[in-house]
Amino acid sequence: MTAATIDAVNDGGHVLLRVSGEIDLANANAVQDQIFSAIGNDVMRVSIDLTEVTYLDSSGLRVLFTLTGRLKVLQMGLDLVVAPASPVRRVLEMSGFEPLAKVREG
Repeated sequence: MTAATIDAVNDGGHVLLRVSGEIDLANANAVQDQIFSAIGNDVMRVSIDLTEVTYLDSSGLRVLFTLTGRLKVLQMGLDLVVAPASPVRRVLEMSGFEPLAKVREG
């Protein structure tokens, strides 16, 4: 089974999630559950740092698209931190994800 680690820092109005490892079919549901449980009702903005993610497949993309939809309903902002030359950045570009959230360099 592949592994991903998620560290969350919540300062009240903002949650920063640092994700490392791989996000794929084997662990996408667990990653999604961890991300959702880290976001409380008092949050205004969510940032996800993906600079340490080494692999992201379509299941990982589903997690991000689902999160975006949920945050939109809750009127919470989302931005992603992604290294410019990383494979994850390329996957996000190819999927058309970037208009849905602010994507910035790490």
